[in-house]
Amino acid sequence: MSNDFAAEDDWERHRAFLAVLRDGSLAGAARSLNLAHPTVRRRIAELEHRLGVTLFTRAPDGLRPTDAALSLREPAEAMALAAAAFARAAQTRHGEVAGLVRVSASEIIAIEVLPPIIAELRRRHPALNIALSPSNRNEDLLRREADIAVRMVRPAQDALVARHIGAIELGLHARAEVLDGHPFPKTLDDVRAIGLIGVETDNAVLRGLRAQGVTLTQADFSFRTDSDIAQVAAIRAGIGIGVCQVQLAARHPHPTLIRVLPDWFSVDLDTWVVMHEDLRTSAPVRAAFDALVAGMDAYLAQPSAAASIAVAAPRRA
Repeated sequence: MSNDFAAEDDWERHRAFLAVLRDGSLAGAARSLNLAHPTVRRRIAELEHRLGVTLFTRAPDGLRPTDAALSLREPAEAMALAAAAFARAAQTRHGEVAGLVRVSASEIIAIEVLPPIIAELRRRHPALNIALSPSNRNEDLLRREADIAVRMVRPAQDALVARHIGAIELGLHARAEVLDGHPFPKTLDDVRAIGLIGVETDNAVLRGLRAQGVTLTQADFSFRTDSDIAQVAAIRAGIGIGVCQVQLAARHPHPTLIRVLPDWFSVDLDTWVVMHEDLRTSAPVRAAFDALVAGMDAYLAQPSAAASIAVAAPRRA
């Protein structure tokens, strides 16, 4: 390893290294760092020269890290955390609620539920900027992929601050016009006859139904998409009967969504708002965290039965 390794600008090379390690390509790293492709390539080459090792080898699907690169991942991640902590300290001088907070949530929550909450948050704190990532992947808070996450699974890491919101219920819904001209569905076969909105690939809902003795396959679905947003759009458009959050169905009276087979199909999504414990003293992150908790509490507390018509049906088709 070269003796002239230490230099004041090494962090920029380490950032490039970590980005390539995470993204698997120079192009992906350049996008994530908002840098030119040749700049990232040059910084990797400079770091390899300083270290005296090869960090990446070319592969058909991008760049593959060497054993040397993998051994450096943990200290590089630690440097990234330290840099993030430094930036937070600069942001939170005098407790000012300002700067950027990154929020991650599932597609449905991010697009359908969070925008009004964030709008109210920014009315209270206009110097606060929010970067919202709609993703059904649980982004890694320990690696600072997000500052705050709304998750549908209990967080397992000890270094996280988590607030349990409650259970968001999923149910089968359809526009009233879809049900016109048909006997009101009392069995799964009735739902199939009208048209069932489903998925292209296996998911947790289908696995949960199989555990209850109900098997659905792609052949049962008259409309298929793996996008939760597209499924809700299909329900609202009147394509068929599909899965929607009960609170969401009740929230938008136009079009009116009617719930069917509530006693047969009900799935609860345990919901948490989570952040890294190191950020609890950050004024902007804390303000955003508290606003998301309050907003999600209000979302779950809204009456669902008032706007979402539910008709009981047998538990088994």
